[in-house]
Amino acid sequence: MTMTTDSEARDVNGAVVRVGMRVRVLKISPSVLSELPESEAECARSMEGEVFEVYEIDEWGGAWVEKWWRTDEGTSSSHSLGLGPTQMQVVSD
Repeated sequence: MTMTTDSEARDVNGAVVRVGMRVRVLKISPSVLSELPESEAECARSMEGEVFEVYEIDEWGGAWVEKWWRTDEGTSSSHSLGLGPTQMQVVSD
């Protein structure tokens, strides 16, 4: 599902970020991590340094990305992050 809004997001260098673009997660706010159960915080921390496709720009200009994990038991889980300008960098393909 691709969602769009009229809001604009920018990365750490001021580049415009749009739905469908790829960004590297630079850092996740410690205040966000402290609100999560430890198992979820660990999953979120694993997203730092990785590249994801932006699936939504929210009304505050946050760029949303998502990571999926598959378990040995065949189940899946995911974690989404809303990223602000200092937390992401646009990646050229």
